[in-house]
This record gives sequence, C-alpha cells and structure tokens, in this order.
Amino acid sequence: MPFYFFTSLFYLTSTLIGWFFIFKPLISYASQAQAFVFTDIIFLTLIMHACGGISSGLGALILIPTAAGGILIGGRCAMLFAALASLFVFAEQAYSFRLGALNNNNAPYAGMLGASFFMLALLSYILAKRTEQSEIISSQQQEAIVSLEELNQYIIKNMQSGIIITDQELNLNRHNMACPHLLGLENLPEKLTDISPKLKQAFELWQIYPDKDFVSLVTANKTQLHIHFSSLPTKHETFFMITLEDVSVYKQRVQQSKLASLGKLTASIAHEIRNPLGAISHAGQLLAECPELSTQDLRLTEIIHLQAQRMNTIIEDVLLLSRSPQPAQETIEMTTWLENYLDTLVQSNEGYQKQFELSIESNLNTVIFDTGHLTQILNNLCENALKYGYVLDKKICIQLNDYLGQPCIKVVDFGNGIPDKIAHHLFEPFTTSSHSGTGLGLYISKDLAEINQARLSYHPSENQRGCYFRLCLPTAKQKKIKL
Repeated sequence: MPFYFFTSLFYLTSTLIGWFFIFKPLISYASQAQAFVFTDIIFLTLIMHACGGISSGLGALILIPTAAGGILIGGRCAMLFAALASLFVFAEQAYSFRLGALNNNNAPYAGMLGASFFMLALLSYILAKRTEQSEIISSQQQEAIVSLEELNQYIIKNMQSGIIITDQELNLNRHNMACPHLLGLENLPEKLTDISPKLKQAFELWQIYPDKDFVSLVTANKTQLHIHFSSLPTKHETFFMITLEDVSVYKQRVQQSKLASLGKLTASIAHEIRNPLGAISHAGQLLAECPELSTQDLRLTEIIHLQAQRMNTIIEDVLLLSRSPQPAQETIEMTTWLENYLDTLVQSNEGYQKQFELSIESNLNTVIFDTGHLTQILNNLCENALKYGYVLDKKICIQLNDYLGQPCIKVVDFGNGIPDKIAHHLFEPFTTSSHSGTGLGLYISKDLAEINQARLSYHPSENQRGCYFRLCLPTAKQKKIKL
C-alpha cells in the first residue's frame, strides 16, 4: 500500500511539472513529448504492479500513452514506445515470477497486451501520417488562396478601370485607386450620392429599371466615363458594384482594331492603285516631252502630273495609317523635349525661324507618350499653322500649360481660323479646305493621340484672331494595368 501511495504521488508531481513545461517550454516539442510518454509508461507500469500486477486490468491504461506517442510524435518513436511498454509489462511479469506471485493464466493476457501496444502504435502512426498529409495539403491550399487574394487585390487596386462597392444605404465600402482620378476628385466621399448628382440619378433609375445598367458621364476634369451597375448578393446583405471605364481607353482599343483592319486594305491599295498610277504618271511625263505638243496640251500634261502626285500622297498617308505600330511609350520631360523639338523644327523650315516661340507654363512636366507619335502630331499641327495661320507680325506659339489637372500642348496661330462648316468635320478623313491637301493629317494626328490615351481638340480663339489645337497628354499617374 505505501508503494502505491508513493508511486501515485510521484506520478502526480511529474504531471504537474509537465504542465509547467507546457506553458513555459524550455526544451523542444519532440523531446518534451517523448519525456511525457516515457514517464507515463513507467509510472502506469509501477501502479499496475502495486495493484496486483497484470490481473488488475490497469495495464490497459498503458495503451493511452502508447497511442499518444504515435499521434504526437510518429515515426520510429511510435514503435519504440510500443516496444518499451511491452518490455515493462514483461519485466513486471518476470519480477512477479521471481517473487513467486506469478499466475500462469496471466501470460496470454500479457502477450495480447504487448501485441495491442504494437497494433495501436501502428494505427496511431498511420492516422498521424494521414493527418499530417491533410495538414500539408490544407496549408498549401491556404497559401494558394492567400496568394490569389493578394493577386486579386493588387490587380483591382492598380487596374485602369474604377471599381466602387456600396451597400444598400449607398455607403462606399471599397474602391480602387483609379476611382478618384477618373472622377476628378482628390478623395471619394463616404456616400455615393455625394459624388455626382447625375450618377445618383442613374443609380436610382437602375434600381427601378434593372435593364438600364449603363450610363455615360462627363466628370469635372472633362473625362468621359462609361459607368456600369451590377448587384453582388451575399448570404446576409446585397452589395452593389459600380464599374467606371475611361472612354479614351475604349477608343484606343477600337482604334487599334480599326488600324489592324485598315492594314489589310492598304496592302491591296498599294498594289492595285499605285502601279496603274505610276504608269499614268510615267506616260504623262513621256507625253510632256513630245516636241509637237501645244502650250495647252503641255498644261494638260502638267495637270496629269500634279494630280498623280497628289493621289500618290494620299496613298502614302493611308499607308502610314496602316503602319501605325503599338505605341512605344516612354517617360518624357516635356520642357527639354519641346526645346529640342523647336530647334529641329525651325532648322527644317527655312525662312520661318522667327515665326515660332515656346512658352512653358505647366508644373506637370513628366508625361508618358511615344516620342515618334508626338513628333508626328506636332509636325502636322505646326505645318498647318504655317500654311493656314501665317501672319507677318505674329508668332506661332507652342505652349505647355495645365488644363484640368493634365499637361497640355497648345499650338496657337493668329490666322483667319477655320470656317464652322469645316470645323465640325475637322478630324474626319479627307476633310480639307485646300486644293493641294489630302485631308488626312488631322485625322492621323487624332488617331495617334488616342492610341497614346491623349486628347486632341480644336478651339477658336475667343478674344482675338486665329485658333489653337490642344493636345492633352497622359501622366505617369494615369497609366494603370490594362484589363
């Protein structure tokens, strides 16, 4: 009886010490678990012996730490604990035999108990392995979900289209970085109704008529937006998603598709028209060399030559449209670039060196644009200004200034301006007031501007003669992920 008391007391003491190490671990998890299992096997064997040996039935308690060792530690340790438990049971039997207190009927029970130790250790090891594999798979899936969530958040945050999420009270729950820029606001208000009265009306109309889920809106910074409404029902509440898309981005995609189709057409034009045109021009030149022609006939051959030349210029312009590649956009410091451009321009137009001046009035100096396309647009605007707006006492001004938060280039002349009937169709192909022009220059310039997400527009001067063209350029902040 004293042996049972002191064994139980020591077992309780070791258990309390083990609890201390659980809350304040001083050794590794594996070493701590091995020590606990080994202690349980020893003390349970001693308690079994104190209570009358294996016949007491307490040997079955050793199954618990054996199984725990297989689950908590696994591997070879599970078999080691089963072997130790069997060894201690057989050692207790041997000690009882030495004392002469062994009952032969207990031998089969001891053998079955030892076999149970190994069987339970094996099952617990298999269970632990499966649990470990399931945990690894679950951890991998969780990491994949977290990665996808981070990727989705990054894409939504940096995408070019604006995304606004509101609840049923029209409170703005979430929005991405593109929304304030597209709406021309520094920060979005807390409620959807405070963004724009027209947006509020369109949203209320959509709630009454769900089919009317699309609206066009012009913001404070003159950006035209396509706005789409949709519902996001969840288990507990319905949210609303508002998608904002810059029309200039849509036009850019349409323009690229249009140029791709035009490229196929111009390949046929180059072959079907230029070859006969070359033959007509060559025949006219040969005819003009005939000595028997009268002055009137020579004038007719000159008309043939001039008109053939004009047709060839038109074909060259159309071919130029079809060859417009994807814009190779880069960061441009506009002050330095415009100074270099103006130097090149006046050198290429002799006699007009004093007709151009540069004015820098913008704090937004860095833009994203294709330098080749920008040169082509400004060449066309400046050549038109020299051709149609040239006056002796006024200089053609190239200005860099701010307009609605964007850097813009203005080409200002002081000529007679453009008649209203032509101004309404100015950027349409083959629109010109000159007998020698092709009417494609401004059309090409506007297309190149839209490809680079810029805006080219014509404006008559309000307080004086002349007119100006404004090219509003995209800044680095406007360049987002295109989706």
